[in-house]
Amino acid sequence: MRIGELSERTGTPRRLLRYYEEQGLLVADRAPNGYRDYPEGCVNRVLQIRGLLDSGLPTRIIKQILPCINDPRAIHVSDATPETIAALEGERQRMTDRIECLMRSREAISGYLEAVRRESVVAA
Repeated sequence: MRIGELSERTGTPRRLLRYYEEQGLLVADRAPNGYRDYPEGCVNRVLQIRGLLDSGLPTRIIKQILPCINDPRAIHVSDATPETIAALEGERQRMTDRIECLMRSREAISGYLEAVRRESVVAA
């Protein structure tokens, strides 16, 4: 598929798709006319990349862990430095903290909605 279709299907601007390619996160074939040609699997890969970026991971770490997401049996750890491991541990903890915060927020909203609904029933 061309870059425009990938952009539409993932909600990702073309500029970002080109950036992902520059960073080695995406690979596109080139048609004889020079247009990028992305395989179908790139839709899920772009969504994974966006999710990891949204969680705060930098592209250099995403590039290292993408193979683990696509095929956990093909994990290559030969280039895992102590700094990379420490960075991933820190990111994992940050994600865990964020998840806990989101769960507390969800519970607070649920409590509020329950109170509003009870109030609506009493008022009716």
